[in-house]
Amino acid sequence: MKIRALFLSTTLAVAVSGCAMSPQKAEIATPQRTEACVATSEQEIASLFDRWNSSLQTGDPHKVVANYAAKSVLLPTVSNKPRLTPEEQEDYFEHFLENKPVGKIDSRTIKIDCTTAIDIGLYTFTFEKTGAQVRARYTFTYKWDGKQWLITTHHSSAMPEKE
Repeated sequence: MKIRALFLSTTLAVAVSGCAMSPQKAEIATPQRTEACVATSEQEIASLFDRWNSSLQTGDPHKVVANYAAKSVLLPTVSNKPRLTPEEQEDYFEHFLENKPVGKIDSRTIKIDCTTAIDIGLYTFTFEKTGAQVRARYTFTYKWDGKQWLITTHHSSAMPEKE
């Protein structure tokens, strides 16, 4: 019993002494952020959808893809294939643009950070060529590249429930 008590008190003493280290030794170096934050607003971030939607109206897939960062991800509404390169994204938009889509935001939430922003919500596409409509959920993430906001991820999926 005495040996057990001695062992427990020794273990406790070692544990407590480890907690009593000088704060300087316990500090962990954290990398400092070197990028400068860019001033923006919800209105400016909302206008990025308008810029993208206007590029759809040109019918030119290259102009649509110009809204995306070089290393971006597109998970499109009407394709099962993730589009990870500008060439794959252009291929998707070549087919998507055939029916002349026009997007309209139904509801949104915008979140802004230092050099990133997120626009999440619901939108409806009307295809002018056929008159068909697709309601979908969307997420656009944007990154400031030093000159402009570019899409880094774009996820769009048709609404699962029909109203």
